[in-house]
Parts: sequence; C-alpha cells; structure tokens
Amino acid sequence: MRCLRKAVSSYAAAQKTINIKKQKDNIIRLILTISVAIIFISFNLTSKTSIEMNKMNKQKNEATNTLSTKDTIPKVTGIGGIFFYSDNLKVTKEWYTKNLGIEINDWGSSSFESRNLNKPEEINSLQWKPFKKGDEYFSPSKKDFMINYQVQNLEGLVNKLKENGVTILDSIATYDFGKFLHIMDTEGNKIELWEPINTDQNDSNTTK
Repeated sequence: MRCLRKAVSSYAAAQKTINIKKQKDNIIRLILTISVAIIFISFNLTSKTSIEMNKMNKQKNEATNTLSTKDTIPKVTGIGGIFFYSDNLKVTKEWYTKNLGIEINDWGSSSFESRNLNKPEEINSLQWKPFKKGDEYFSPSKKDFMINYQVQNLEGLVNKLKENGVTILDSIATYDFGKFLHIMDTEGNKIELWEPINTDQNDSNTTK
C-alpha cells in the first residue's frame, strides 16, 4: 500500500509539473501573439501616418507651384457687363423687372454673381444696365450696345493692343473697384475693358 501511495503521489506531482509547464507555454504563446499584434498595428499606423504626410506635402507643393505659376497672360477672362440703349429707361426697367424678374439697384443696373471655377472662393459679377438713347458713354460708337470685358494684366494687354494697331480711346483709369480702358473694334463697337482690383468685391458698379 505504501508503495502504491508513493506511486500515486509521484504521478500527481508529475501531472502538476506538466500542467504548470503547459500554462507557462500558453502564457508565452499569448505574449508572443500580443507582441506580434502590437508590432503589426504599429507598422500600419506608421505607414498610414507616412502616407498622410506624403499626401499633405504633395498638396502643399502643388499649391506652391500653382502660386508660383500664376497666369499673368494679358487676356479677357470673362464678361463684366452688358450695356444697351433704351428709348424710355423707366418703361424698359419696369418691363425687365416685371417679365424677367431682373431687380434694378440704386445705380439703375442689375448684378449677376457667379463663382470662379478655378478659384471657388472668388465671386465674379456681371453688370447689366440700360442707358438713355444717345448717352455719350457709348461715344464714339454709333451702336446701341457696349460690352464690358473682364481682363487680367490690363497694362500688358494695352501694350499688346498698341502693337496690333488697335484704336485705344483713353488711358487706364483706376477706381476703388478696378482699372478701366476703352477701345474700338473693327466693326465700330466700343469695348470697355475692366481689371478688378478685388474680385471678391461683387457689388461694384463697372460703369463710371
């Protein structure tokens, strides 16, 4: 009996040792698994951060390049105003308001606003205005209308027009809302060129 108890006791001790070893092995495996997971997560976070940083740097460089390559070519960039003669200003304004919903402001004109596709933060304005028949503002043109063109680099454009022999009616005049110049085309139409000083100033009156 004594030998049997000793054998059972030895077996139990051996099993206990085995169980402890298994527990240690399981703990080690768990620690290794957690370590691998932490390394994997850290790597992903580092890669994601690096990608985001590269993206930000790329956007910054693109913005810098855009600013450094700003378009300064002398040219028309849009329509700034549409002006025309009217035999009866009061009747004409009332007709456009009643039938087409055009609201007339204190200057006797109406302003149509739009955003610049290349610079959405900028608001452009197109002025619409009827003039009394025979108003000298259209002179020396004999036509019943005049178009205002919005331009960039008006000084450079004037030099180009002079080289091309275009009839220039006056000198550049500067106002709070921009620079102006008037020319004639080959059909006898008077053209008003306008370079805004501040393109966000959308309630400016383009006529003087």
